Order: sequence, then structure tokens, then C-alpha cells
Amino acid sequence: MHLKTVHAWKNLPPEERGASVALGNFDGVHRGHQQVIAQAAKAALAGKTPLGVVSFDPHPRRLFRPSEPAFKLMTHGQQARALGGLGVDLFYLLPFDFEMASFGDREFVEKVLVEALAVKHVAVGFDISFGRGRSGSADLMRTYGAEYGFTVSVAEPVAEFSAGGDGEKFSSTGVRDALRDGHPEQAARILGRPFAIEGVVRRGQQLGRQLGFPTANVEVEDYVVPKLGVYATRTRLPDGREVPGVANLGNNPTTGEVETRLETWLFDFDEDLYGQVIETDLIAFLRPELKFDSIDLLVQQVLKDEQAARAIVAPGF
Repeated sequence: MHLKTVHAWKNLPPEERGASVALGNFDGVHRGHQQVIAQAAKAALAGKTPLGVVSFDPHPRRLFRPSEPAFKLMTHGQQARALGGLGVDLFYLLPFDFEMASFGDREFVEKVLVEALAVKHVAVGFDISFGRGRSGSADLMRTYGAEYGFTVSVAEPVAEFSAGGDGEKFSSTGVRDALRDGHPEQAARILGRPFAIEGVVRRGQQLGRQLGFPTANVEVEDYVVPKLGVYATRTRLPDGREVPGVANLGNNPTTGEVETRLETWLFDFDEDLYGQVIETDLIAFLRPELKFDSIDLLVQQVLKDEQAARAIVAPGF
């Protein structure tokens, strides 16, 4: 069964009910999230049920704190692909509106999980909160499971331990902090894959093309904004090819651009990508974004960036 995204919870057909589900926001689908989903998968296999993931759109933080800066780690499309890769059958992307936000913890379990989705099992993280005022907890979910007739598993914190024995739990906050600090490799360790920005290639000033390094420009939009600067990258094209490159993430102070965008120079590549969706992994942070006094100085630095990036993502070329 291929993953199916379900955008509602009322009046679902029988084939979209009765799953073993993992409950959470799962932004990033990082290694901690994967542990929760693995527990739901184990229950699905044992109970011969579909494997589901229950999440919300928009993220509850968007409803309660709309003025906060963008913070998402992936688009819904990226999230669906990551979940499909973990064997998920049903991705419940439930509308988080004022009705959903008004449900207390018991009401959420009763109306959404039990009556609407008819869940057989619910897997949660140890730090789950649900219901109005974040009043629900992992222990409370166990209590409701016993009362309403579904089984519950709770995933303990997953962490990476250094030689010194101190571990930091895998979390979406940890990924965001690593990206904002300019440590994409640290974010990748938590995610289990590189952080990637996906978007439609837009037409820019075409200055790079005139200077000999054409760039594919993608707006950052709702993503958390990593540290501005230059990155070694790897870009997936719509046909599945992966192309190494170097990208500037920023506001282009030298040429007067303003909105934050990712401008990627794909090495040894000369095809028209305008209007196509590409996905670019940030592999390594090379340097902060700079303002140059002249275009010549900019070109000299870009060529140095190219050499640095090739050494990381395209050794031997």
C-alpha cells in the first residue's frame, strides 16, 4: 500500500479507519520521531492493521503564535515522502482549527482518535502533550487507552551519546538550533539525513549566469532560516538525478536583493530548471554571507567557494 494523505477526520471511509497510529507533529521526521513510528509499526504488524501517523496542519504554534518567525523543517510533501519511506500507509494531516484547538484531552481522544479514526493502537513520545492547554500526557494517554480499548506505547528519549557519556535527545528544536548556528552536519545527525530546502526554481536577476555561474533560485518561505551564508550542497532534480553544488543562502547584499532565498550553482550542469521543483541538501557551511565592494571581488570569492564545496561534495572533479 502506498502512503495516502488524509486531510480530514470526520466521516472517514472504513479503509481510513482502524489503524495503529503514531501521534505527534513529526516536523523533520527525525530519529526520535522514527522511534515513535517504529513502535506504531510493531503494533500494526502484530494487529494486522494499517500503519498511520496523526499530525496537524497548520502546526498548532502557527494558530497560537502567528507572529513567530518561520520554523518548519520540511514541507508536507517532504514529510509524506519521509513517512512513506518508513512504511506508513495513512498520513492523517488533520486541520488544526479553532474546533480542534478547543478540545480538552479527553474530548480529543474520544472524538478524534476513538470515534473518528477508530484507532487500535497509539504510539507517543515520552514528552507528548495534547488537548486544550496541552493538558494531555503520555501517562494520560495510557489511561485513556485502557478506558477506550486501544493499546498505547510510549517511546523513551532517543539520544546520541558521545565518548564522555553525555547525550542530547533528538528533537526538532535541536535541529533548528544546529541550523541557525551554521552546523548542518549536526542537524543531519539528528534527522538521519541532511536538512533540505525544496521549492520552485524562480527567475532571478540572472547575474550569476552573466558571470559564468548560473544559479537555481528557490525562496525559503516557511522553512526555519539556517545561518545565512554559503553552503556545499547536493540537489535532487525532478527526474531523480543528484547534482553537487554550492549555494548562497541569504539576501544578496552585494546586488541589493532583499527576500531570503537559496541560490544554488549546480556544478557541471546547464539545463533549464525554471518552474521545476528541486530539493537541495545543505551539506556543510563554508562561510557567512558577505557584502563585496565590487563584482570582481564577488566572482573571486565564488570561485574559492566552488573549490571548497567540490572538495566536500564532488571530490575528484
